[in-house]
Amino acid sequence: MVRRRFWAADATPFPAPVDVLVTGGGSGLGAAAARRLAELGARVHLVGRTERRLDAAASEIRHTVPGSSVETHVCDVSDLDAVAEFGTSFAAQVTSLHALIHCAGVLPPSRTESEQGHESAYATHVLGPTLLTYAVRPLFDAGSRVVFVSSGGMYVVPLTNPDFEYRQGRFSGTTAYARTKRMQVVMAGLLADRFDGPDDPVVHSMHPGWAATPGVTDSLPLFDTVVRPLLRTPDDGADTIVWLAASDTALSTTGAFWHDRAPRPTHYPPWRRDDPAVRAALWRDVASATGVG
Repeated sequence: MVRRRFWAADATPFPAPVDVLVTGGGSGLGAAAARRLAELGARVHLVGRTERRLDAAASEIRHTVPGSSVETHVCDVSDLDAVAEFGTSFAAQVTSLHALIHCAGVLPPSRTESEQGHESAYATHVLGPTLLTYAVRPLFDAGSRVVFVSSGGMYVVPLTNPDFEYRQGRFSGTTAYARTKRMQVVMAGLLADRFDGPDDPVVHSMHPGWAATPGVTDSLPLFDTVVRPLLRTPDDGADTIVWLAASDTALSTTGAFWHDRAPRPTHYPPWRRDDPAVRAALWRDVASATGVG
């Protein structure tokens, strides 16, 4: 509430229809961001694992934003084969893509693997989003942007551990979540460095603050109960997602980490750092698993 008094101006409605793709669009921050982008005039494409949730989110947007255009696409972002197939079919459906928002998330209670044998949080937060970004890369132009929705939880785990698949030690879902959210911030920077063509998008990451979403309620029930009076609404959490997707300010830089419409440090305390060798190893592992780059 304090920051709202000083932060950057709201994004204005799109001057012409644009297409925006939102993973995890069936609920929580993804659904809230999609609705607000529809209010700005975007045709929103919701991607998720569950057709029922997608249909409910699409219906809510159509009801609250009369005349809005909403499409739904069933795809499990952790399944690399499904992502590759979806990316190909989506590229045949639209002629351009203004924004790709990676909002799909999972906090696994135990170590599970994707269809290709990758740890589920790693597959959902890192591998699938990277593959999808490359799959739709031909649809981008100089005004496009890619947004990774990370978490403030990534601050507790600088990237120093090369066990990206979490095969070693006792598995913790919250640790897997925080580690892969850190990897999203790193990958946004690595992709920003590589996407340097005239028609490539800017790539940013952000964290929404702690918001009252189904993911928090289902995965962290005690946390949700204790701090619920302090949690943001999904709309509040989605604010910077929407702003990065629609504001011209987002085009002035790339590879930044944002919170409440401003770039923020990626490490607290500031002397914490990622290991450069592990950052390089992460890119090699992602490229090997997905075939990109």
